[in-house]
Amino acid sequence: MTTFDEPATMTPGEVRALFRAGTARPTTGWANGFTQTNLIAVPEDWAYDVLLFCQRNPRPCPVLDVSDPGDPSTRLAPGADLRTDLPRYRVWQNGALSGEVSDASGLWRSDMVAFSIGCSFTFESALAAEGIPLRHVDQGRNVAMYVTNRECVPAGRLYGPMVVSMRQIPEDRVDDAVRITRAMPSVHGAPVHVGDPGALGIADLGEPDFGDPVDARPGDVPVFWACGVTPQAALMASRPPFAITHAPGYMFVTDKLDSEFRVA
Repeated sequence: MTTFDEPATMTPGEVRALFRAGTARPTTGWANGFTQTNLIAVPEDWAYDVLLFCQRNPRPCPVLDVSDPGDPSTRLAPGADLRTDLPRYRVWQNGALSGEVSDASGLWRSDMVAFSIGCSFTFESALAAEGIPLRHVDQGRNVAMYVTNRECVPAGRLYGPMVVSMRQIPEDRVDDAVRITRAMPSVHGAPVHVGDPGALGIADLGEPDFGDPVDARPGDVPVFWACGVTPQAALMASRPPFAITHAPGYMFVTDKLDSEFRVA
């Protein structure tokens, strides 16, 4: 029987069934080799604004799938249900977080349009395969995420700052990390910044806006990738009347292999 001691080897279907039954864990390191996605679902009246925002900001918001209004299914995992198969959801009212739930089916309106956005957890297996350590995984923590001073390109009624995820990478492996992730643009691609967090307006790496602080090892360099939590920052800034998203770090695990999103 599969246990929490072996989440990396679970199949996506096993992972989704576990979450559907009420388990809530950050998904970094789960179902290695399979693509994970961020979620933002909005009423149909706001769907074009989200689509345009993602099109204008492809680094933080690479769209992998869009549902029909009211349909909680996704082509990324036939038979899955976006209302129940993520470990934790956030519910937004007028740009404010109104709560977190493990099952969004009772809140899913008949006009909801769901956007599945590429996630950097997808390229972590490629980094690990080349021997690049993942400090947050080794420390049993969620990845650290920060709101930056870089504004996204506005679209319709949506605007807001870019969010980044940060991984501490040994200095002699930074070039390798850039090379590996550049080949996966559908899951954020190459880093947007390497080094000084102050250049992104981040005052303290020990105080992430989302996720957990991660301890660096001697010789590590902070490396920052655009992050799919960016739409949540846009929700807070733009204040649409209603939305449902994943909780940061609690992703949807798809049936798609990571390798399907590698371009070189």
